[in-house]
Amino acid sequence: MQKSKYFIYLLALISMMFWGFSFVWSKIVFQYYGPITTIFLRLVISSAILYVVVKLLKKKQKIDRSDYKSFMLLAFFQPFCYFIGESFGLNLVSTTVSAVVIATIPVFTPIIVHRFTKERISVLNYFGLIISFFGVLCMIINQDFTLDASPLGVLLLFFAVASAIAYGITIKRLSEKYSSFTIITAQNALGALYFLPLFLIFDFRTFITIKPNFELISALLQLSIFASSLAYLLYIPVVRSLGINKANIFTNFIPVFTAVFSYFLIDEMFNFNKIIGMIIVIAGIFLSQINKLGFQIFGIISKNK
Repeated sequence: MQKSKYFIYLLALISMMFWGFSFVWSKIVFQYYGPITTIFLRLVISSAILYVVVKLLKKKQKIDRSDYKSFMLLAFFQPFCYFIGESFGLNLVSTTVSAVVIATIPVFTPIIVHRFTKERISVLNYFGLIISFFGVLCMIINQDFTLDASPLGVLLLFFAVASAIAYGITIKRLSEKYSSFTIITAQNALGALYFLPLFLIFDFRTFITIKPNFELISALLQLSIFASSLAYLLYIPVVRSLGINKANIFTNFIPVFTAVFSYFLIDEMFNFNKIIGMIIVIAGIFLSQINKLGFQIFGIISKNK
């Protein structure tokens, strides 16, 4: 049981690492394509790859008619609404600031989730969330207490946060009935359909004039394979096992990964504030998870006595 728990934590961390990378890959693709084209292409590529994998592994699962609306709603929240907020927001602010705003998902999740599910969160969990939030603030506030970020960009990113929470609530029920492959393949295919009209109306004429190079193709493939496919496939078992609240706490790792990757790959500034912020974020995540692990440890000690 303990080993399986640690395995779930590992899956969560790998998912966050891929999503942390996604901000860097998106910035690279944005040098060539706009947000709508980027999202549409990554979803089309991801859907095609997942469909082939499902066929080869014989993982095909029939979706009940009664769940059609739930899947359409799921895809509307994410990838459609989420990516509109994240991608257009990312186009206006830095990768690290974008990741930091997205990391506030677990701060708002408990408040909203309580209204829709019976899932509870402990006092220690709340302390962990608050500490993590202060950590992400430390990463974006300058020494003179100013925020160097576009207000519109931040607003769009918070729209993505709201969409992600709605997605988490919707996917919780579906994850108990359908496999990760079924959910992600369906959501990405539907998401691509949602974005198709926007792509044809706003971006198609520009798209056909751009000649892809290795940098563009590699970044787009990495977005499709790792961020839009593998990350979600690994994350669904985490939601299924830990619940929405605890699963979303791990999103605080995203700005940590993003800040490191941005520094090494696209030369984004990596200052003392970011280092301190990362330490606080990790401490908050550890605190939010420690209560259950602590009870397990005390249980083992008492048994040994």
